[in-house]
Amino acid sequence: MVKTQSYKITFTLLILLALILFFINLNLGSVNITLKDFFSSFFTYEKNYSTPEYIIQSYRLPKAITAVLVGSGLGISGLLMQTMFRNPLAGPFVLGITSGASLGVALVIMGASLLGGFATHFLMNEWSIVIAASLGSFLVLLIVLIVSSKVRDTMAILIIGLMFGSITAAIVSVLAYFSSAEELQQYIFWGFGSLGDLQWKELKIFAIVYAIGLVFTIAAIKGLNTLLLGENYAKSLGLNIKRNRIIIVIAASLLAGTITAFAGPIAFIGLAVPHLTRLLFNTSNHKILLPAVFILGAIIMLICDSIAQLPNSDYTLPINAITSLVGAPVVIWLLVRKRKMMF
Repeated sequence: MVKTQSYKITFTLLILLALILFFINLNLGSVNITLKDFFSSFFTYEKNYSTPEYIIQSYRLPKAITAVLVGSGLGISGLLMQTMFRNPLAGPFVLGITSGASLGVALVIMGASLLGGFATHFLMNEWSIVIAASLGSFLVLLIVLIVSSKVRDTMAILIIGLMFGSITAAIVSVLAYFSSAEELQQYIFWGFGSLGDLQWKELKIFAIVYAIGLVFTIAAIKGLNTLLLGENYAKSLGLNIKRNRIIIVIAASLLAGTITAFAGPIAFIGLAVPHLTRLLFNTSNHKILLPAVFILGAIIMLICDSIAQLPNSDYTLPINAITSLVGAPVVIWLLVRKRKMMF
């Protein structure tokens, strides 16, 4: 009873912190907006690129929502992977989903010129990178699902996923060798990650696929708790290991693949947030961990994005660099202090 009350207090404080950070994030940017204009922007709208209403509703609000979706989605995906593989170093990238998305983007940016002028014009539109990343991650997902249905050993799936990552990295290196400086620069910029490139129409599609991934995640909660006892014990309790594994793979892949497609590869969040959540809540119950990871992932991503904004400056730092620079030392300190990783 005391523990349940403690969880409620912690959840309440985290939700309040997330709301405060969300509104702080909306106030940060190269254009200074007064508090009066900030609140009035939610009730009025002018299609003028210099007005506070347009800046907040068309740029800052979609970016803040994207930060929440990216942080929570990567955190949940990392939790799913760490539980399934029972490996504290597992994250959204271990199945090769992100590598598949990166290969798709590399083929569009660095491979389109090899197909001629018409192909370059056709492929290089506003949706081409998102579609290419989605197709790349979906292709790897299909291969992983086929492997999951054939292979019994969970660690074998982990190794196969890492091998897919190595293969795609090799192909990207070959493409980079034959690419121009402009193409390389564009690919590198995509690799930095970005939360501010989405308009409302892209954000709607992002949110729909994200919601489907959450549905699969919720369906896997019971199986996740059972897997913590070990696969043999889980089988004795009647858990269908193969079916549960496929649900977890689909959920993690939908979340990680969609985030990579729309926001680029974002490091650290998926690996670190589950550990931070376990240390904060001191539990392995996924009915508590999943909502906690959702909130804490959103909080950390909002903090990182706020730092990347460089207040009172026209510059925005790469979000991928900030997530690693801010998060990695915190995780190292926590793990050294705790001296063990909970499972």
